[in-house]
Amino acid sequence: MTDTPETDPTGPDPIEDIILSLVAAAPENRSISPADVAKAVDPERFNRKFGHVRQAAIRLAKAGKVTILRKGKPVEDPETFKGVWRIGRA
Repeated sequence: MTDTPETDPTGPDPIEDIILSLVAAAPENRSISPADVAKAVDPERFNRKFGHVRQAAIRLAKAGKVTILRKGKPVEDPETFKGVWRIGRA
């Protein structure tokens, strides 16, 4: 039995790819909103994607590829932050 790309948990995450491309395209010293990512993933039902965006951002932050920001400052623990947040360059 072989895994297809849709069922392979180790395959690339399209949400992570979108986060990385939006962060790279943002002007220097600017961050992106999780809503921007969710809308890029699913423009019509983006509200359903916020949890997926958060998990993808946490994985990328732990890998050192992005920074999760609260009030313009990096969060101490990407796993436990609360409130309004944004995603910036690492």
